[in-house]
Order: sequence, then C-alpha cells, then structure tokens
Amino acid sequence: MKKHLLYGAAVFAALFFLFSCAKEPSRKRPNILVLHADQWRAQAFGYAGDKNVKTPHIDSFAATCADFQYAVSGLPVCTPYRASFMTGQRPLTNGVFMNDVRLDTNAVTIAEVLARNGYQTGYIGKWHLDGQARLSYTPPGGRRQGFQYWKAVNCTHDYNHSMYYEGDDPAPHYWPGYDAIAETEDAVQYIKGHSGDEQPFFLMLAWGTPHAPYQTAPARYRALYDSSAFELRPNVPDSMEKQVRHDLAGYYAHMSVLDDMVGQLLNTLKEEHILDNTIVLFVSDHGDLLGSHGYYKKQRPYDESIRVPFLLHYSGGADSIRSGTYDAMINAEDVMPTLLGLCGVAVPGSVEGKDFSGYLHGGKSPKDSVAVITCIQPFGQWTRAEGGKECRGIRTPRYTYVRDLQGPWLLFDNLSDPYQMNNLTGNPQYAALQKRLDGILSEKLRVEHDAFLPGLEYVRKFNYPPLDSSETVPYHP
Repeated sequence: MKKHLLYGAAVFAALFFLFSCAKEPSRKRPNILVLHADQWRAQAFGYAGDKNVKTPHIDSFAATCADFQYAVSGLPVCTPYRASFMTGQRPLTNGVFMNDVRLDTNAVTIAEVLARNGYQTGYIGKWHLDGQARLSYTPPGGRRQGFQYWKAVNCTHDYNHSMYYEGDDPAPHYWPGYDAIAETEDAVQYIKGHSGDEQPFFLMLAWGTPHAPYQTAPARYRALYDSSAFELRPNVPDSMEKQVRHDLAGYYAHMSVLDDMVGQLLNTLKEEHILDNTIVLFVSDHGDLLGSHGYYKKQRPYDESIRVPFLLHYSGGADSIRSGTYDAMINAEDVMPTLLGLCGVAVPGSVEGKDFSGYLHGGKSPKDSVAVITCIQPFGQWTRAEGGKECRGIRTPRYTYVRDLQGPWLLFDNLSDPYQMNNLTGNPQYAALQKRLDGILSEKLRVEHDAFLPGLEYVRKFNYPPLDSSETVPYHP
C-alpha cells in the first residue's frame, strides 16, 4: 500500500512539475484604435478646464488615460503632422513640411510595420497624405502606406456631403448625413467584425472636424451652445469678440458630436470584451487659435496652435499603463515608436522619435523634456503677406522660446503667463534665461541636422511642385 502511495505521489509531482513549467498560451498583441480629430486644440475640453465646451465622454475617458498634458504638434499643419505620425520622422527627414504634398511611397510607416507583424490595418476618414488632388482616388498600394481596409479620401471639409473611396473601387461614395457619425458607425462595424480574430487590428479613424467650416454640425448639437454665455480666453482682442463667439459655438458643436462618437466606440470595445486588450489613442494634428492673439487657425507657434490632446488608454493586465498626467514633451514623431513599443514590436531604424512605452510602464521620465516647434516654409493660412515667416523654437513644460531668421522672436514663461500675453524677448531681467534657451535650441538644431535655411531652399531640395504666388502648394480636386 505504501509503495502504491509513493508511486502515486511521484506521478502527481511529475505532472505538477510539467504543468507548472508549461508556458501559458501567448496572449495576442493588443489592438490599436487611433481616434484622430482635425484642429482640436488641447485647451478645449471640460477636463482641461474649458467651461464652455460639453465633452462628458472624453472627460470620463481622460480620467482613465495617460494624459500627456504638454503634447505638441511640432509643425502644426495637417499634412506635416500626419507624415510625422506615420513615419516617426521629423519634417526635414520625411520631406513633408507643407500641406498637399505626397508622402514618399518608400517611407516606412507604422501601418506597414504592424502589417508585417501580423496586424490587420484599416483607415477611415481624412487621409491628406496623397498630394495635391484632394478628392481623387488613392489606389491600393504604396500610396495607402500599409493600410488594407480603406474608406477614406485625401481631404474634404464638406461634412454633410462627404466623399470617400472604398477598397479598390475607383468610384466615389458619399457618407450619409454628417460624416463623423457615419464614419464612426463604420468603425464600430469594423471593430465588431474583427474583435474575435486571432490577428490584432490597427484601426485609424480620422475625422475632419472640428476643423472649419464651424457652423455645419447637426442642429441638435449646435443647439447645445449659447455663445453669449461663453468665457473667452483673455488673449482674444475685444474687436474680435463677436466673431469669435459665433465661431466657437460651431467649433464646440463639432466637438460635442465627436465626444458622443468616442462614447459609442468605447462602449463597443466594452461590449465586445476587448477594451482591456486595445490601446486607444485620442489625438489631434494641431490646434486652432480662434481669435487668440488676434489670429485664426494654426501654424503660428502659440499654444492654441501647437498644443494638442494626447490621451492614451491601455488596461492590458500586466502591460497596463498608469493613468494620470504626464509632464514629458511628446511630439508627432514620437507616436509611432511609442505605439510599437507598447505592442512589443521592434522600432525600425528609420524612426527618429522617442519610444515612451517604458515611461508609461513606470520608468523614469525622459531627461530630454524639450519639444522642437517649427515653421519651415510659411504658406496657406500664414503667408508672408500675413506675417508668416520661417521659425524654429522649443516648448518645455514651462517655457516657449522661438527664433526667426533675424534672431530671437518670442519668449514666454507659460507658468506665470499661461495665455502668452507678455513676450519677454529682449527683457534684460530674462537675458540669462533667453541665452540658455537659445543654446538649447541651437543644440537641438545641430543634433537634428537642421541648418535653419530660408524655406524656399527646402522646397527646392525636396523637389516640391510649383508654388503659387503666395508660396503655397496649390491643391485641386
């Protein structure tokens, strides 16, 4: 009897040892859902302190996210931001520093890298990386930069008669109603159709709003806002108050639509039981001045233009990232390596941006808390006739310093002057600070091989199409 007991115990011990040493089934890599708004400035959320706007879904979502509160768009225009986002490269490396320039089809993009690593890739919405023809067909292949599922158009801001192309069909299609709602419903169906797949997905949903035209959101969203009750930013001149109030109401209405869309998408991830294994990133390509400093739109190096939302959620068990605010400066070229790092995918050597995944997993904050901001060639909504000029600058958690071709131009202490109303350049009391920041900028430009030349020299170097009389790349349907 004792012999049988000993034999049974030995067998049990052996089996226990085998099972304990066996590897757990490997969990598939996380899905990625990128929610990309167009021209949504970082300040315009309830969670960011804007008392005018109604963004309850995003406010709740932000509380569960890593919030990079100083995220910037280093070259705050649509096409350049998107090119840096896709390639992990700075504009003078990928060659895209103006709108309506085609991203090189030989570029190594995040979609291509993820596809090679077993991901299904999809793109819905505004593309704006296919050159001058904004409404023309972008065929499958290199010009789609690694995206397989395709319901997109290069660029349109006609949100209620919005064109797109689907798959390999060269005939145009139109989203029913207001495009952001229809695009989101398509993204919901994509998620439901892929939630049970062995392969993870990388889906990018790129809305065209809240970019102008401002007054085109559905009526029920426009009815949410009474412009007479708005608290305007103190850097908006009194002479512009009436126009700014009117435009803000429309801007906010677009935002409230997208806020509902974010809520719908998060509910879908929960219902499909994949929220915990999906990285969700909410971001924008640049902000909108909307009257601040007396200007509209983007390109200028003020915070309303360069600062963007960057909310990153991943509750993937042991791989979860810590929610809360992060002070590190994150720029467009840092998105690709950070997402790849979170997925355990090797970052290609072509990438220049930083991988913040270790920081998000509890590592030390990167020592380099400086983001470079640039205007390589003024154009479009900031032409030379409107004061546009080449500039290079840095944004740190506290300071903004910018130099143009003639020398120091802007210096703000954003802690004591959050609306950037007191330019300290040339102030003797801040001479030492100005010199220090100028030295940091010079070193940054040296490391990035940026000689800070007149913009037209870079236009010639990268063989841009002929510019119009305002030195802008002309676009056409």
